[in-house]
Amino acid sequence: MLKRTNRGLSREMMMTVAAGLVLGGTLAMTLPAGPAEARAASDAAVAQHDEWLTALDGEYQQFFDAAAPNGGLPLVHLLNYYDTYNTAYNVPDEQIDGILTFYGATTFHGLNDAMWAKYNLGAFVGEVDADGTGFDHNPWRTAPTALGMTLPQASIESMQARGATFILCNNALGIFANIVAQKLGLDGTAVYEDLKANILPGVTLVPGMVIAIDKAQRAGISYHKQ
Repeated sequence: MLKRTNRGLSREMMMTVAAGLVLGGTLAMTLPAGPAEARAASDAAVAQHDEWLTALDGEYQQFFDAAAPNGGLPLVHLLNYYDTYNTAYNVPDEQIDGILTFYGATTFHGLNDAMWAKYNLGAFVGEVDADGTGFDHNPWRTAPTALGMTLPQASIESMQARGATFILCNNALGIFANIVAQKLGLDGTAVYEDLKANILPGVTLVPGMVIAIDKAQRAGISYHKQ
């Protein structure tokens, strides 16, 4: 709350007026938001950023924290989570919510094939085929290889069809976009915007994975470190 002095406007208000006159030629001040406005803005941000979390409605929920590809094992664990509940406990997919992360060394696994080809992302992250050539497509999208086998049933698209949730860290995307840009002599902001526009369908961009993990823990979702 602004305080008035015996001279009228407070020093802070006078500085705001002066800044408005200098910058705009006319007085157009924005007063600090009150408690109700601030709370409304906070609630709106939470609703937007936590939509992936509030949409979960399965009785059985687990968060698969995959900061590294680890030979495709995070996808195998996610698949096993669904399959084992199906076969051993007679739980249908509709009651299961598996959440898998893209950040750190898995950041680019949340992007489409075009980005892998355009920026040579396979070579960048060390994801290579049997000949040692960097993948020019996202190896997890439709036919991942793990444990010496090709497992299309564990792919991102297959698991999405069963109701699995995939989230991508915006902080990681920005960091790695700048690294890729620097390596290729490109503009970091332009590369980031390009990558952001080519996130796989159904993959949700979250502000920061550290927060997403915290949110999942607070919501009581079980945690599986990959």
